[in-house]
Amino acid sequence: MEDISPILDQAFWITSGAILALLVFSAFFSGSETALTAASRGKLRTQADKGSRGAQRALAITEDNERLIGSVLLGNNLVNILATSLTTALFTRLFGESGVALATLVMTVLVLIFAEVLPKTYAITNAETAAARVAGPISLIIMIFAPIVSLVRWLVRGVLRVFGIQTDPDSHILAVREEIAGAITLGHSEGIVEKEDRDRILGALDLSDRTVEEIMLHRSSIEMINADDDPSAILNQCLESSHTRLPVFKDNQENIIGVIHAKDLARTMYRMVSAQGASLDDLNSFNIKDVAMKPYFVPDTTSLDDQMRQFLRRRTHFALVVDEYGSLEGLITLEDILEEIVGEISDEFDPHAEQLIQSSGDGHFELDGAMTIRDINRATDWSLPDDEANTIAGLVIYEAQMIPTVGQVFSFHGFRFEVIGREANRITKLRVKPL
Repeated sequence: MEDISPILDQAFWITSGAILALLVFSAFFSGSETALTAASRGKLRTQADKGSRGAQRALAITEDNERLIGSVLLGNNLVNILATSLTTALFTRLFGESGVALATLVMTVLVLIFAEVLPKTYAITNAETAAARVAGPISLIIMIFAPIVSLVRWLVRGVLRVFGIQTDPDSHILAVREEIAGAITLGHSEGIVEKEDRDRILGALDLSDRTVEEIMLHRSSIEMINADDDPSAILNQCLESSHTRLPVFKDNQENIIGVIHAKDLARTMYRMVSAQGASLDDLNSFNIKDVAMKPYFVPDTTSLDDQMRQFLRRRTHFALVVDEYGSLEGLITLEDILEEIVGEISDEFDPHAEQLIQSSGDGHFELDGAMTIRDINRATDWSLPDDEANTIAGLVIYEAQMIPTVGQVFSFHGFRFEVIGREANRITKLRVKPL
């Protein structure tokens, strides 16, 4: 007892207290690193907008992740190495040469449990709250270690440059759109996000990556008015059409001279026949060019996001799509773009609209050949590629490298495709079954 008591002197207790304090600092640095890197900047921004100064500081220091990580790692390694050195000296004094191994074992357990796993588990569980709380002290530490961290950063970049590796100072900036899309997809796979909600959000995010050519109504399916037809025939065509806007052509369908709105046509004709002394014969003098609006042409490479903005700015919902040579390719409306977000839109004039996807009950699906691959994937949760073709008929033709005949069967991308309808060189109906 007399041999031990001199060892357990004041220096022993001071060293033990210092080791415990260093372990606390190590836990603080480890938890801060995890909290500040795991915290959602979107949630921090929301808290900052509500007046949280901690969240505002956390946003500020995470702008430069390289400086943040450098400062935290410097502090963490400093306290860990110092704590290990003090423990080794203390155990060597107590147990002699065997104290080195014992100190290594004890410090490994203490650092692992109390300075790594425990604080990081808490930080991951409460990332935004923890980030807001530690942002103030970490800001001070970053300021203190700034010269050392800058020197280390310069040295690291110099070494990487020797090996031909260039660092991007803005590489920490997250691709927000991809982050949102990934979170929504993950949430749907885990049952948190409904399929309809996922489709709407992803559809809105994809508008800037898709062009009008992908969703336009092809020119072969456009209903047009011949400017040389009789006024009565034009009126009947407008009344029988399910569309309110129709392009007007003269001589040939490539020569679009205007777009007529059914309301403008009806208003003008009513004014002609309701005038005093007027009769139905007065309609023969009607000239459609006087009513038609100037056509609005857009290139086929315009993104859906830009086109929607143009529709809103011009206060129009109808545009004709042309290729690089100025030839008519199709038409697009504001409703077509909105359908990419909310899905198919039908009104009271389409009560018997044909369903483009029909299930036969035996695992087969009958699809309209003109249906886009994207719409099919959204409706069925399939993953058919749309890199080489926009429509399901186009995909079959691309993969088959020919125009199939009715009855031909193909298998690719994990699906069985059977052609069951064709008009001229166009595939109109397909029967598809996942293999």
